[in-house]
Amino acid sequence: MKTAHDLVIAAKSRIQEIPLADAEQAIREADVLLDVREAEEYAAGHLPGAIHASRGMLEFKLSNSPELSSRDLKIVLYCKTSGRAALAACALHDMGYLNVKSISGGFDAWAGAGKPIAKPVLPTFE
Repeated sequence: MKTAHDLVIAAKSRIQEIPLADAEQAIREADVLLDVREAEEYAAGHLPGAIHASRGMLEFKLSNSPELSSRDLKIVLYCKTSGRAALAACALHDMGYLNVKSISGGFDAWAGAGKPIAKPVLPTFE
């Protein structure tokens, strides 16, 4: 029986995972930056410019978004540490997307390196 860890290792052998040092350049060159974490994770802070599409709904969101339907889109995606992103990258490859990259270490590595994080600004009522 395979574990989640086994599935992630297998996925990482099939995808293009980029080191954190190359992430900013890849993001600049990308058409889409996807955060595949859960909604509450995204709301707590995300990479600037990222679009949220949780891992569980990713295939459905892409299938129902005409602006994301081109299989030639350059996509960079990430999750908390890179496991869900690896699985998501495999799913996108299986859907026919040709240019998918995953950020090694994910959001935790990005934040740990002191890179910019976007957070929603809530209104004040003072």
